[in-house]
Amino acid sequence: MDCCRLCACVCCIDFKIRTIELDGKRIKLQIWDTAGQERFRTITTAYYRGAMGILLVYDVTDESSFNNIRNWIRNIEQHASDNVNKILVGNKADMDESKRAVPTSRGQALADEYGIKFFETSAKTNMNVEEVFFSIARDIKQRLSETDSRAEPQTIRITQPDQTAGASQAAQKSACCGS
Repeated sequence: MDCCRLCACVCCIDFKIRTIELDGKRIKLQIWDTAGQERFRTITTAYYRGAMGILLVYDVTDESSFNNIRNWIRNIEQHASDNVNKILVGNKADMDESKRAVPTSRGQALADEYGIKFFETSAKTNMNVEEVFFSIARDIKQRLSETDSRAEPQTIRITQPDQTAGASQAAQKSACCGS
């Protein structure tokens, strides 16, 4: 199983690092998956502050997960930076139409309402999963390059302890989602 699939982990906040190559450059994505659980709503407000991109994922077979997207968008508007990139993702698109509770047109309409991109995916079959990650990475890269080109040259120095190695090891030891 690809560890970077859009998983529906029910036991914890899942953290993964995924490196992709985009336009000849290596881009490191840190993926924090709360699986939309209500119990993580207050914890995740801290994650919003540093987020450059957010994937809002709902289950196309579950009307309530779709209806909850508006709540998550309100949280993002309250806690994330104004220019954070967002993509709406309807997962489980591989399911039989008789099990679908949210038609593609409703997902697209919601994305249009908020002015964000929309994809339907299947974590099970890997349909459109790569496209979602590459799309958000491209959007962030473009936004940052536009911001850099408008800004006056300046030097910013940020010093933080490198916690990546420890977090990565903890994520690998997690039993969540079969990791």
